[in-house]
Amino acid sequence: MPHPIISEFDIIFAGGGSTACVVAGRLAALDPSLTILILEGGQHTLNQAAHVQPCKFPRHLAPTSTTMTFNVGNPSPRLNGRAPIVQCAHCVGGGSSVNAMCYTRGPASDFDDWGAEGWESKNLIPLMKKLETYEVQPDRPTHGYGGPIKVSPGGCKLGISEEFIHVGTTYHKRQYAEDTDDLQTCNTYSPWAKYIGATGRRSDAAHHYVYNQAHNANLQIWVGKRVKRVIFQDKRAVGVEFTSDPVSCPDADQSSSIVKASKLVVISAGAFGSPAILERSGIGAEALLKRCNIKQLVDLPGVGENYQDHNLIFTPYFAAKGTVTMDSLYLGEESDVVVQKNMAQWKIDGKSLVAQNGSDAKIKWRPDDDELKAMGSAFQPRWKEFFQNRPDKPVALFALCAGAGGYSRILPRRSYMAANYFTLYPVSAGSVHIKLDENGQEGLDFNAGFLDDPSDIVPLIFGYKKLREIIRRMSSYRGEVPMGHPHFPQGSAAVCGETTGPVDLNAPDITYTAEDDDAIDRYLRDHVQTTWHSLGTCAMKPRADKGVIDTRLNVYGVTNLKVADMSIAPMNVGTNTYWTALLIGEKAAMIIADELGIGSQSSPQPRL
Repeated sequence: MPHPIISEFDIIFAGGGSTACVVAGRLAALDPSLTILILEGGQHTLNQAAHVQPCKFPRHLAPTSTTMTFNVGNPSPRLNGRAPIVQCAHCVGGGSSVNAMCYTRGPASDFDDWGAEGWESKNLIPLMKKLETYEVQPDRPTHGYGGPIKVSPGGCKLGISEEFIHVGTTYHKRQYAEDTDDLQTCNTYSPWAKYIGATGRRSDAAHHYVYNQAHNANLQIWVGKRVKRVIFQDKRAVGVEFTSDPVSCPDADQSSSIVKASKLVVISAGAFGSPAILERSGIGAEALLKRCNIKQLVDLPGVGENYQDHNLIFTPYFAAKGTVTMDSLYLGEESDVVVQKNMAQWKIDGKSLVAQNGSDAKIKWRPDDDELKAMGSAFQPRWKEFFQNRPDKPVALFALCAGAGGYSRILPRRSYMAANYFTLYPVSAGSVHIKLDENGQEGLDFNAGFLDDPSDIVPLIFGYKKLREIIRRMSSYRGEVPMGHPHFPQGSAAVCGETTGPVDLNAPDITYTAEDDDAIDRYLRDHVQTTWHSLGTCAMKPRADKGVIDTRLNVYGVTNLKVADMSIAPMNVGTNTYWTALLIGEKAAMIIADELGIGSQSSPQPRL
């Protein structure tokens, strides 16, 4: 039975992503009498196969997808003139409903580095435990065992991931541990857990915080609604103006509506959407707002600045015939016998490749002395300034994917695997702002900043070479897929192609010439991409330091307006950011509950 239409709520969330679902769900559970509205531009995800079946996550990245927004950046000379494309979620649950479900937790010290009162790691670790049910190992002191979000090894093990770990611990000479997500361990090979529950379904914020409270008529989600701006009386937020979303509701009436908020407006539209809503509301840099014909309400030049991400490279390899990979599942052809077999098993017990993302092994990598020397002088200042005396900070994450990923749709049908590596603390930063085109229509002025700092490409160069050496020693290795690798000069020892088997574990490494290194540099600039970890554009910093919100998430210069999503992170984090988005949500729920006088800060909030 549909809920009645209400024109005023206690709290309105502008955006229905991961963090919004956490905050709204926690507050609704604490006080069911609160009237809460989530306005989401995308559509519902409730029990939809594309969202709950883990193996289907690549479909959301297809160019025709409506569950993602494709943000096109400005062309960059650092990317050989290429315009980067950064996708962000466009559906209820946000990234939690479409991401690759990779469970990674960064070092606890990341939060201490923020320098934000109340956000120190000692205050956040209880919330880290509260949000999860860790089904991988019992009795791990930093993990939680009674939270809404389920974490498991997935529906089955992939043999090639065990090969990857074997070569990593022998040839690469690193240690092994079952759990490297204990908030401090890095430089150690380990299995890679997933946001997949024992039922084999994706463990997302939408299902586990809000959809499970469908009985509460006071918690409402309106989909297909794009928030234009916040409505103010003087400088107090009292509601929002919204229209039908032109992507998810292309045929709907585009006229504006207003819904009022009696207590609070929370902007939760992500690193792209949140600064845009603020700027359309008159909060931002004076010159920018003037160019967009928007009357300034508050001068906050930090809005839309400090854009950060992680820099990802995905490099495909041929795998031996008969190797179990995800390629058939990624393609998702319902007539495929492999797909049918796995789907039938998943429907029985939640097991099989359907409950897999293809990534079972990883290392949060730091260079040893020899590797640091091999990386050359360009990385040395960054190493000494940031990493050297922080042994819990990995430089990059190296992993193996059991499949060709995005290459699956354009390569001949067979088994593939891929190196997956991304830097965790790149120096470069960009910006996200609104702009008006020549026709007066709103557009996006997005500078990704990828590889702007010369030190950022160095770990990627090393990562290409080291992961190639690891993979060519795996028993399933059958060569490199040339179209996904650098174009090395003819006659080079580095030339890529198919082969009959791996090299010996003790074989010498490939020797790269200066020309080969140039080819790798071109390849990386042509292929480096988003890791879908956008953050930082409404930074929680002092106002004088281009901050946008204070430590209670209040937007500077106005009242009754908060921001809660990944845009608030003042600095990068060494993790897949779904975890951080959940954590921000749990902290935001505590802050808002405290200000509303509901719940108890000395006792746990109710389980969902």
